[in-house]
Amino acid sequence: MPRDAPQPIAHQRARGRAELVLAAAPEGARLRHLFQAAPLRWLFPEVDPGDPKLGALVNVAGGLAGGDALEVALALEPGARFTATTPAAEKIYRSLGEETRIACSLQVGEDACCEWLPQETIIFDGCRLARRIDIALAPGAGLLAAETLVLGRAAHGESLRHGSLRDRWRVSREGRLLWADALRLDDPAAARAAPFALGGAGALATLLLAGSAAARCRDQARDLAAGGASLVAPDLLVARWVGEAGLVRDALGAAIAVLREAAFGHPPRLPRLWRT
Repeated sequence: MPRDAPQPIAHQRARGRAELVLAAAPEGARLRHLFQAAPLRWLFPEVDPGDPKLGALVNVAGGLAGGDALEVALALEPGARFTATTPAAEKIYRSLGEETRIACSLQVGEDACCEWLPQETIIFDGCRLARRIDIALAPGAGLLAAETLVLGRAAHGESLRHGSLRDRWRVSREGRLLWADALRLDDPAAARAAPFALGGAGALATLLLAGSAAARCRDQARDLAAGGASLVAPDLLVARWVGEAGLVRDALGAAIAVLREAAFGHPPRLPRLWRT
């Protein structure tokens, strides 16, 4: 009797979502709405003196595989002040075929101040990552946002040679698009080797500073950003870093400390979770 053909393995996939809405409060912000679905969790550790309310976005699964999908929605109501970070680097594992999808939506209300400062995302060789970040700013809203991509497990001597990466940013104010950016790597090995692409770099970082302080912080950002800094709109500054992973992290961290003080009057240091 013929045997039945083996059925393909159905792998378990994560479908995580985290929603957070914050209202203004004397300590910077108070919780208005919270929803979270595994593997995402929001935690609210104690903050250092002078810092606004701090939220830590945790992936309790420890990493993401192909086919996993995460959605993060963060909204600050008028006048709220909040810093979002992560307790550790995010890891994107080698894919068996499907993409890993991450979607982040940030809405910053009138005269609110948002710091979006996750630690780096480490992309394993063979991963397939599609990420998008959409930021909507109201009049008078301030933003300091930074993201770092590490192309392979640097501590293991691994580089990103196979797989794919699609990374898209959109920033708007009052419904008007201020800045759009997209990175697509379908042949990571070739892009890393090309002198006018990544030029051998093992990591890249992007920092955005939006608000009334952007123009006056331009010269500071240019001094700090190895990849350059540009005022792409009257109130939006974009800075870049490319290079070895440890050097990129250190340089980005130094820039965050300087710019958060210059723009928002926050203490010139990284969030506690970056330092512990």
